[in-house]
Amino acid sequence: MPVMEGTRGIKEARGEYDFAVDGGAVSTITLRSAPGDSNGNEIPAGSLIMGGYIEVDTAVTSGGAATVAVNSEGAGDLQAAAAVSGAPWSTTGRKAITPVFTVGTSVKTTVRRNLAVTVAAAALTAGRFRVVVMYR
Repeated sequence: MPVMEGTRGIKEARGEYDFAVDGGAVSTITLRSAPGDSNGNEIPAGSLIMGGYIEVDTAVTSGGAATVAVNSEGAGDLQAAAAVSGAPWSTTGRKAITPVFTVGTSVKTTVRRNLAVTVAAAALTAGRFRVVVMYR
């Protein structure tokens, strides 16, 4: 999404993970913009992430006890590290993230950020999902 700094409206950032494209190594992976998606996944400095969701299209799996966290400003601030054998990664569908449109759960960026995921404990073997956040 083109950055519209100085605007007051709510904006949206999207990032996509696909094991077939991104692999699943233990690391922090910057999410990609979905093909044909002009919104992108950059969030300007000073933005307040108010809410959003994770849309799991293909359940995330691992040959071990992998965990996945979703990050913007800090580790796990959008989704704390969770085992892929449980919620939110083990089933398809839309899942809530930590910011739920309250001041107490919002996340403020200090510099321009991209949505990212952190894979820990073991590599992933499958999975596809999108992270969508609303910010101002």
